[in-house]
Amino acid sequence: MGALLGLVGGLGLLLVWRSGPRAPARSARRASWAASREELLKQAAVRGVTSGQLSAIQCGCAVLALLAVQLLTDTVAIAVCFAVFAFFLPVAVVKRLRQRRQIALREMWPEAIDNLASAVRAGMSLPEGVAALAARGPETMRPPFARFAAAYRASGRFAECLDLLKAELADPVGDRVCETLRVAREVGGTDLGSVLRTLSELLRADARTRSELETRQGWTVNAARLAVGAPWLVLLMLGTQPTTLQAFNTSSGVVLLAVGAAVCLLAYRIMLRIGRLPEEPRVLR
Repeated sequence: MGALLGLVGGLGLLLVWRSGPRAPARSARRASWAASREELLKQAAVRGVTSGQLSAIQCGCAVLALLAVQLLTDTVAIAVCFAVFAFFLPVAVVKRLRQRRQIALREMWPEAIDNLASAVRAGMSLPEGVAALAARGPETMRPPFARFAAAYRASGRFAECLDLLKAELADPVGDRVCETLRVAREVGGTDLGSVLRTLSELLRADARTRSELETRQGWTVNAARLAVGAPWLVLLMLGTQPTTLQAFNTSSGVVLLAVGAAVCLLAYRIMLRIGRLPEEPRVLR
């Protein structure tokens, strides 16, 4: 009887502890981490890949790198180091794709706004002009605007269709444009053409300034990548020599690799923070 009471009491205390702020905080952190990865995939226009699938790809790359380097060098410490690098490689590729897509869209938005302003001057309403970008806008941006046009014809709700367009584009500049169009639609008036022309000029100036800054500071990012990658490529080539294998198969060799990896990672992150422009935040409602 005493053991049963103790068991029931222990379960009760466990349930009380689990109902506290700890469990929701952990689940919230996991949800935030998964949501950030899903947002990264959307901004990179990687369709059909979930956060879990990306994690599986990372694990697969790590295992392949571990086996390949182990067969090449026959040194576990070196193989583990390259497996860690390979684990983060898919995320780096996705971030690179996101950067290229954002640069391409940043250059296309002024043209899209000019087409929209021409449609408004021709007598179209703002929703009709946005829907017309499915045929008159830049080639890469036409599919999202085609889905906007279909959604607007089905519902007639401009604000909700703009939210769908923002989610489809997943672009910081697109968020700013959509919010500007929302405000222009709600306020109304006869100055819509001048608002669109001003928006186009601002987007061109912003794209020009950001492009110049990225070009000037690009050497810092490239230098950081070269400084981090070169020693490990040299290590991979030296790892085929018997004397090198014996040196890194010892405990001191493992410690040296761990310290070198930590120093390279820290230096790389510091140089990226110095040389890379901050990412443009998205405007979410």
